[in-house]
Amino acid sequence: MIGGFRNIPKIPELKRRIIFTLFMLTVFRIGCHIPTPGIDGSALSAFFSARQGTLFGLFDMFSGGALSQMSVMALGIMPYISASIILELLTVVIPHLEKLKKEGEQGRKKITQYTRYGTVLLSVIQGFGIAVGLENMTSPGGAMIVPVGGWGFRLLTVITLAAGTSFLMWLGEQITERGIGNGISLIIFAGIVARFPVAVANTFRLMGTGEVTAFFMVLILALMIGVIGVIVFVERGQRRIPVQYAKRIVGRRMYGGQSTHLPLKVNTAGVIPPIFASSIIMFPATIANFLSTEEFPWLQYVVNFLNPGHVVYSLIYVGFIIFFCYFYTAVHFNPVDVADNMKKSGGFVPGIRPGKNTAEYIDRVLTRITFAGAIYVSAVCILPNILIYQLNVPFYFGGTALLIIVGVAMDTTNQIESHMLTRHYEGFMKKGFGKAK
Repeated sequence: MIGGFRNIPKIPELKRRIIFTLFMLTVFRIGCHIPTPGIDGSALSAFFSARQGTLFGLFDMFSGGALSQMSVMALGIMPYISASIILELLTVVIPHLEKLKKEGEQGRKKITQYTRYGTVLLSVIQGFGIAVGLENMTSPGGAMIVPVGGWGFRLLTVITLAAGTSFLMWLGEQITERGIGNGISLIIFAGIVARFPVAVANTFRLMGTGEVTAFFMVLILALMIGVIGVIVFVERGQRRIPVQYAKRIVGRRMYGGQSTHLPLKVNTAGVIPPIFASSIIMFPATIANFLSTEEFPWLQYVVNFLNPGHVVYSLIYVGFIIFFCYFYTAVHFNPVDVADNMKKSGGFVPGIRPGKNTAEYIDRVLTRITFAGAIYVSAVCILPNILIYQLNVPFYFGGTALLIIVGVAMDTTNQIESHMLTRHYEGFMKKGFGKAK
């Protein structure tokens, strides 16, 4: 792998792409420290410190700490992700969007345009909600987060936050087009990894005060490496369905007759299920911050049950993850379309009739491996919660964060590998298609 990295400077285009990507991510991190006008920073910091287990803490993680500082990029890239998911779900119920999805490049551009409009709309709505909410919030010490409120502050906040998200969306698209890797995923990746130095500093502080022993931290590090290894192994896991193409004779030439396979990923849904599950479960805890528990005493019991680390929370969390794994896979992968395309191309699964029977077979296989993938995602997401809240282990990266970090790193590495192999350079593996010159 070290030799593979040494070959990167030998490819000028790849070198330019990597430098461009790093520059854009640096711009993103600088923007996370530019504050929104009209907010008391110290009062806001105290407010978020007391609410790490709510939806605020989840959004703050994906924004790279920009939300807790209420910077111009406080909304992060989440509105874009939400708009993309909403449009993808709407393609199932709206024939026009489904038709655009099948039109190729032109249809994809149109859907991307709709996604941008949806991102701006969601940013405006969320920005206005945050502005109104900030006016009514106080720090644990009683200080007002917004000293001077009113419509001037609300409009300025909406424009600032919407502009920040639009700029982030543009950054992500530029990275995807002119850099290396998926721009949106890399922005989320950079936001999570930016917390790593703070986590390391806290670990050394605990070791210095004697709260945590060095042997215990070695065990935690070994466990973290083991979890990462499991994620890499499962994310690369596939169920390959054999596909045979019939022979065709055109004139004196014979076409087809080749054997291939249909790869089905074990975890087709990726990191979407834990994100959705966390958002839904943390919603009551977030609402409780705006309501008085004296007026609604029953709400306090609900919040206690849905706190991370509680048995009820863990059971509901796993249930939602399994549900969204199946739901997102059903939306993202259509066995009927795959079977029809195979039939049109003269392909068939050995022993299975083309058409309806093939679709049912693919759906049956996909259902089984999706269950295995859902159990894997649940285990990865629940294990850190058990360590943090039940055993009081200083484990700073949750399962969702680890899934994102490892998944994005693997995807980016694969793209770098592809650039190197297409130019006859050895990649990160010991044996490549060609040797470096």
